[in-house]
Amino acid sequence: MDYSHTDTELVRQPIGYWTWAAYKAVVTRTRAALAELGTTQPQWWVLAQVARADTPKTRAEVSELLRNYLDTGPEAMESEIDATVTAGWIVQDAETSDGRLSLTPEGRAFFEKAAALQDDLWTERHAGISDEEYLTTMKVLQRVIHNTGGRAWHH
Repeated sequence: MDYSHTDTELVRQPIGYWTWAAYKAVVTRTRAALAELGTTQPQWWVLAQVARADTPKTRAEVSELLRNYLDTGPEAMESEIDATVTAGWIVQDAETSDGRLSLTPEGRAFFEKAAALQDDLWTERHAGISDEEYLTTMKVLQRVIHNTGGRAWHH
């Protein structure tokens, strides 16, 4: 791959710009691919949280966990959960007061299809990048966040 600058120039480049450009590229690609399947990235997050849970999560637990993924209020995540229910991928247990969420058979099949797509996208993003390079990048980004007083987490 040809880089846009020499190492001497690149070391002085603004990390804010490059992290923003990487974010835009990854999110745009991911959202376009998921749209082709008929879903959104936030709906994928909901499906993944419900599908991968050891014990069924409540609507409140899923909403609380994922609302930090969006730069909007908690009502945005609630809307995304509603969309997965409307699509028939998730049901909310009406028998319990806490509304535990579970996948429908259609939701399980859709989740598996979307998970395979996410695996393909991961492979695409990591082409030519060793695990060691990726790990170093993640640690550097976490250090930059820490150094600037920011907070970040990913579950």
